[in-house]
Amino acid sequence: MEVRDLRNVRGAALELSPGLNVLVGRNAQGKTSLLEAVGLLARGRSFRTEQTETLIRRGAAGLRAEGTAVAPDRRTCLEVEVAPGIRRLVVDGREVPPREYHGRLDVVVLRVVRGPMRERRLFLDRAGAALWPAYRQAVREFERVLAQRNAALEAGAKDLETWNERFVEAGARLRERRAAYVERLRRALREGFHPEGERYDVVLVPAPLAGGAAAERPRLLAEMEGRRRDESRARRSLVGPHRDEALLLVDGEEAGVAASSGQARSLLLALALATLEVYRQETATAAVALLDDLDSELDEARATELCREVGSRGQALVTTAHAGWARRVAGMGRLFEVEAGEVRAA
Repeated sequence: MEVRDLRNVRGAALELSPGLNVLVGRNAQGKTSLLEAVGLLARGRSFRTEQTETLIRRGAAGLRAEGTAVAPDRRTCLEVEVAPGIRRLVVDGREVPPREYHGRLDVVVLRVVRGPMRERRLFLDRAGAALWPAYRQAVREFERVLAQRNAALEAGAKDLETWNERFVEAGARLRERRAAYVERLRRALREGFHPEGERYDVVLVPAPLAGGAAAERPRLLAEMEGRRRDESRARRSLVGPHRDEALLLVDGEEAGVAASSGQARSLLLALALATLEVYRQETATAAVALLDDLDSELDEARATELCREVGSRGQALVTTAHAGWARRVAGMGRLFEVEAGEVRAA
């Protein structure tokens, strides 16, 4: 992979291992930007922002990323060039439209989920959206309608009922998409990583209805009716997919309440691996796994175990600021040092 003028990376070339690759360096040196470059080559867009032009290094006219995707039956050269108002996608030297570019390199951004409920919902929606375009569209449409409905509530607008109707439609579709992804994730959790024999699960509240979006519409409408006065006082939407809960369970108990620190971290590891497994099952391919700042969320032993697992399943890129840990796992694959936007193989 070669990258030029992407964020703080002026120019970098990497010969990546087909298994584990560890990028080590202090914060703000360009490690995450290199993961972003892989995502850009795979999807033609960033996994961090919808504004692709913001990736261009300050002072540069544009950015360029080039890489070779290797499959058992073919090698494909991919190029992405971005300049103000311009995005060029190139396959084997030929410029192509986005629909023809996509599907030649698959990546999954593995995020270790923890913290508030909003982060859990975001984890599920990002993972599902990366897998299914219809999920991504449902998220975007709901966010747009939510913003408009909140604006109508804030202003006491006469068109609130119109936005209520659109909110019910968009919210029901997103709940249906989220429930479908969670069911796949739960199955992968049951069959996946269990270091101490614990049972891991993800449970949505309210529980999904068997009828999908058609069943969700009247339920969401009833929820809105029940909180109508509260929403009028708060001047914002208090029910819907943006307020639903995603419970993370260890042996049937909410991890944030009953799990030990070790159990909670094992659950986070299992979720990351289940995300990768769902992608493999759905696409029949082993996606490139991208894990940013992994050992800041997991203890050293579990971070090492996750590296071993993802590296054994396919190609993976991991970033860390801890040189000692990076050297200890480097034997599983290849180590790169990143400093001031420059990269060298260690």
